[in-house]
Amino acid sequence: MIQFKEEGNYQEGALVLVDKPLYWTSFDVVNKLRWCLRATCGKLKVGHAGTLDPLATGLVIICMGRWTKEIEKYMGQQKEYVAQLTFGATTASYDLETPVEGNYPWRHITREFFDEVLQKFIGEIEQVPPVFSAVRVDGVRAYEKARKGKGPEMQARKVYIKEIEVVRFELPVVELRVVCGKGTYIRSLAHDLGQACGSGAYLSALRRTAIGAFRVEDANNMEDLVACLQKRL
Repeated sequence: MIQFKEEGNYQEGALVLVDKPLYWTSFDVVNKLRWCLRATCGKLKVGHAGTLDPLATGLVIICMGRWTKEIEKYMGQQKEYVAQLTFGATTASYDLETPVEGNYPWRHITREFFDEVLQKFIGEIEQVPPVFSAVRVDGVRAYEKARKGKGPEMQARKVYIKEIEVVRFELPVVELRVVCGKGTYIRSLAHDLGQACGSGAYLSALRRTAIGAFRVEDANNMEDLVACLQKRL
């Protein structure tokens, strides 16, 4: 989906829904689209309305031209994810960016017990962001310090989780659908659920399926979008 304030005029304003590929950063998407439009649009403002980790796929909202003034509005909207958690192990990054650093029992976790634990994570909760995250600590991105072995002390903050639904329960893997507010880290949720279950857990896959009323089903495949823009050039 591509919406224009004035048909075909990217400078006047365009909103593009992108299904971000695995291993791409949100900035990779921004830079690629800016590069594709460089010949016809010159110096074009392009920005994304919310970072999605390289190891995640799914919906990213890209704003162009005058539509970039509305980025904050989209960043504050409710988001939906489908998350795969692997129990019985932890990583420093809370996902697959870093290697497993500890192993824990998981066979004691029953579906009934897990459902009870989940209830504690619905509503307003306190959450500590991962040390491997883009949160700024003393003006520096936390992940920059963490990758140098100087991980900063992360402070807890309040986030809001509206819904958690179990999509698949096949331990040691559990798949969840999570609807949450701005600033929620699904990696931290995975880590905290592991601890709450008397085990360990990390995020082994993540897909963002919605931002506000926008759905990933309506998003452009990145490869097709690039091919379309290059064809117009």
